Amino acid sequence: MKSEFEMSMMGELTFFLGLQVKQTTEGIFLNQSKYVSDILEKYKLSDSSPMKTPMSTGSKLHADPEGKPVECKLYRGMIGSLLYLTTSRPDIMFATCICARFQANPKESHLYAVKRIFRYLKGTKNLGLWYPENSGFDLMAYTDSNYGGCKLDRKSTSGSCQFLGGKLVSWTSKKQNCVSTSTAEAEYVAAASCCSQVLWMRTQLRDYGFDIEKIPILCDSKSAIAVSANPVQLSKTKHIDIRASVILIT
Repeated sequence: MKSEFEMSMMGELTFFLGLQVKQTTEGIFLNQSKYVSDILEKYKLSDSSPMKTPMSTGSKLHADPEGKPVECKLYRGMIGSLLYLTTSRPDIMFATCICARFQANPKESHLYAVKRIFRYLKGTKNLGLWYPENSGFDLMAYTDSNYGGCKLDRKSTSGSCQFLGGKLVSWTSKKQNCVSTSTAEAEYVAAASCCSQVLWMRTQLRDYGFDIEKIPILCDSKSAIAVSANPVQLSKTKHIDIRASVILIT
């Protein structure tokens, strides 16, 4: 690269744009503990009590039209800080994306949910991603969804993660484009989205000389698995295949 570009060697990479990199003979560890400390201090939450989870399982966020409004600039700044942190913290991906849906008109209930994520981060500053050496290149994916989780438009949220030789390399949490009419449809749409990501990753790996034929996609819905395994779409499942526009191959 030195023959083509003007560059210099500055030693082993340890810190880059808020991302801390620790390289050892056993593997590489990525985290953003310093960045977490900085945003906690920025939003005056350094002295808050830590929480064990980023979001309560019982509470469901909604528009809250009668709630007290909060400053939009503050709320959007906190959301932006959390979204950047998801580079190494997939555990806050779902909760952060849920709170990001209310940036247009945030209320106190939404701000409280965001502060809970910050309080969770206070007790888990040192969490990150561990990439061990010589762990192989077997590609595996997991997919899941929550049925009708969004209170604004009743759309479900797809979630998936992809592991390369036991190393987490890709993850996503995104609201689906269509309104699913059943849990089976929500799970199938999520699996179809995960399948698209897996196919793209397989193409990229082929460019590096790794040809992977069978890639397991693990789904916890027997109905979605049955729909994907059946080449003949029945009248009650034909619309699922049309909406998802991807036929899974098991």
